[in-house]
Amino acid sequence: MSTPIFNSKLCAICKGRKLLCGRPTCPILERFRVARAVEKKLNKRHLFGSSPPSIFVGEYGYPKVRIGPLVPPIEGNTDYLDNPLKWEDKTIRDVLHYRSLLVMGETRADVNIRRSGRLLSEVQELAMSIKPVDSEILLKRKPVLRVLPSEFAPPLGPKAELLDFELTENPRIPRRTDYVVSDELKAEQAIMRLYNWGFDEYYIIRLLSAGLLGINRKLVPTRWSITAVQDTIGKNLRREVVLYPPINDYEVYFHRFLGNRYAVLLMPEGYAFELLEVWLKGSLFGAGEPSVIHDYEDFRGRREYVKETAGAYYAARLSVLEALRARRRSARVVVFREVTPEYYAPVGVWQIRLGVKKAMGNVVGRFETLGEALDAVRRRLEHPLERYLERSYVLGSLARQKTLDQWLGRKLYRINEKEGGDHPADL
Repeated sequence: MSTPIFNSKLCAICKGRKLLCGRPTCPILERFRVARAVEKKLNKRHLFGSSPPSIFVGEYGYPKVRIGPLVPPIEGNTDYLDNPLKWEDKTIRDVLHYRSLLVMGETRADVNIRRSGRLLSEVQELAMSIKPVDSEILLKRKPVLRVLPSEFAPPLGPKAELLDFELTENPRIPRRTDYVVSDELKAEQAIMRLYNWGFDEYYIIRLLSAGLLGINRKLVPTRWSITAVQDTIGKNLRREVVLYPPINDYEVYFHRFLGNRYAVLLMPEGYAFELLEVWLKGSLFGAGEPSVIHDYEDFRGRREYVKETAGAYYAARLSVLEALRARRRSARVVVFREVTPEYYAPVGVWQIRLGVKKAMGNVVGRFETLGEALDAVRRRLEHPLERYLERSYVLGSLARQKTLDQWLGRKLYRINEKEGGDHPADL
């Protein structure tokens, strides 16, 4: 079998029939199939349907960004189309289909909201609703669902320039949302108040994107809003978790989700967190030999944005911190993420958030030694564990503290010997 990476010549020979790339399905043809399945429903300029509710704010051209409502040609309960909390048992194809049904009527706006015109006011009202809202959009031309010939393109729905948008029923806006939006609260205060009241983070993300939170309010690109909300909640939970007593044993958790493997190692030490991530050969970004990327923090947290793992870091960290907070315990944490060829289309960091959350509900075992716990992790991963240990800051710091057992000491000795470093026992 040929090298499992995207290659234009290889694709021309394969045409999606032989799967020469080594993936279980062709990521390009799969998108065309989804597009063909929905194109008849979207072949018009005037659309009426129930928005999940959903909006989108782009990042390209910042501070002049694309913004608009997302409306499907479907009426009734459509919240499943844009609610990752309901996608636990869905496939990648399901998610692509949902996204393809959401038509975006896009218009340009400055992120600095000086005056809120009628269109923006309608979009903001839509964002505040907790139930689907009947909506009507008029587009300049029929919406186009572009299927780019690349396995790296995110699942985007059809779009066209927006001429008019109107809510045809009153959105259901919670009283507490009205209170937070009307009050002069800093964005962090507003986010945490809504989170502690039980609003899910995707609702909070929508409010932040629509420029409804904070004192100096701005439109925030959706992708940035996701990370901002997850980071803000995570920082506040960390301040609680670091004060709790550590767990008593080494604990390992595991879950597979949408072609991703998630193994979580908890250690009976003071709080620290690290994400170790590998895109295996044949996976979406797995060209060449797999290598480990990582980011970490100790009890003080991070002052700057992560360098390698991007939004995956904040999504994984939040799921672990929620589990520790619920137990009123602290731990030193390492999350191992392996991306397999089954993950053939990027669907967003929500799957990392959900995958790690599901892992935290599936304990593999509790162990007396770190060596035993790492053996349990090793059995559930494909990439050699030693390659992870070479990059791990958190496990390396434990070695320097002389808390690793003899098994791990031998592994690190081989690694350091190759690199000309010191044996952990000599540190």
